[in-house]
Amino acid sequence: MASAAQQRISPVFLGIAAVTAVAGWAVWTDFAAQPGFATFLFVTGAWVVSLCLHEYAHARTALHSGDISIGAKGYLTLNPLKYTHALLSIVLPVLFVIMGGIGLPGGAVFIERGRIRGRWRHSLISAAGPLTNVLFALVCTAPFWLDALDGVPAAFRNALAFLALLQVTAALLNFLPVPGLDGYGVIEPWLSHSARRAVEPFAPFGLIAVFALLWVPELNRAFFDAVYALLRGLGVDGFRTDCGLDAYRFWQGANPVCEMGG
Repeated sequence: MASAAQQRISPVFLGIAAVTAVAGWAVWTDFAAQPGFATFLFVTGAWVVSLCLHEYAHARTALHSGDISIGAKGYLTLNPLKYTHALLSIVLPVLFVIMGGIGLPGGAVFIERGRIRGRWRHSLISAAGPLTNVLFALVCTAPFWLDALDGVPAAFRNALAFLALLQVTAALLNFLPVPGLDGYGVIEPWLSHSARRAVEPFAPFGLIAVFALLWVPELNRAFFDAVYALLRGLGVDGFRTDCGLDAYRFWQGANPVCEMGG
């Protein structure tokens, strides 16, 4: 098992969480001189925190499933700089949010699958990450479906709604049975050896293919119709999420419709 030092929370993660908390406070209190920039910091920080928790869930599940090498790699410290591809794991997902308003996770922790015994354990390791996004989405939407937002500033409600959208899109996309995504990792242990060999060459391109398909207007519309339907079921209306995205893209200027909507 991992030692206490190998599981100590990284100052890098604590710093990201602190920036997120301060930015969230600035949005909540309307303290920020530029509320759009504060929204950007809050949502980006919270999104990166969720990425770290996503990868931590993979690593922690792998550790308890037999991969005792996880601790020495630093994956249990929540430090994003310890991931296999820090650029893919953090920078690329943030760019996806800025460009398309979607939560697409990047590359991540390296798990020594040869140490894991049992197909169910392999599937659970892959599912642990997107299940964390599901939990994060429930946390973000809970104030909406519990009607606990009376008196809460509109800017914060919008930011929280947009953050919930990112978590829902991340969960849905990650559970797709596409090579390179966690959804495929869930079913891969149950496929025949020949099927796995045939699919293996396409794994590095799965994430790129999904992102490219989302640029097709019809597919993009169908996907976001499903996302918005789920959010409505959780008490979050599309107006809030759209205004949250508009505030996040502060460099485009304020949306007068959102300002009037309050």
